[in-house]
Amino acid sequence: MIIRKLKEIIGTDRDVKPDNGHWVSRRLLLAKDGMGFSMHETIIYAGHENYFHYANHLEAVYCVAGEGEIEDLETGVTTPIEDGTLYALNNHDRHHLRATKDMRLICVFNPPVTGREVHDENGVYPLIIE
Repeated sequence: MIIRKLKEIIGTDRDVKPDNGHWVSRRLLLAKDGMGFSMHETIIYAGHENYFHYANHLEAVYCVAGEGEIEDLETGVTTPIEDGTLYALNNHDRHHLRATKDMRLICVFNPPVTGREVHDENGVYPLIIE
């Protein structure tokens, strides 16, 4: 059984922040935990737009606090996000994610991330297999 507390992750190598300071991702489960997926708590800070494209991963995201929107860059459709909204990037969807109030998101990745991934210039995480 794996038991983790968020307060034990903050300030460790599982507490990941980009150089631009737009978000923070706390990696609750990683590939090395052997669950077949990874799970993160991510905070997207208000007033920022983020471009993401998970070409090598599928991601499901559940908003538990805050407000913002996601824009599907293939269709141009923009959808509001608020507490209780789930979106799943089942087609490796290129998207913009914008927060109007800090958004607290629970994210699940398949295949699981290792924790060493960094978004490249195209918003993509490389596929790293443990």
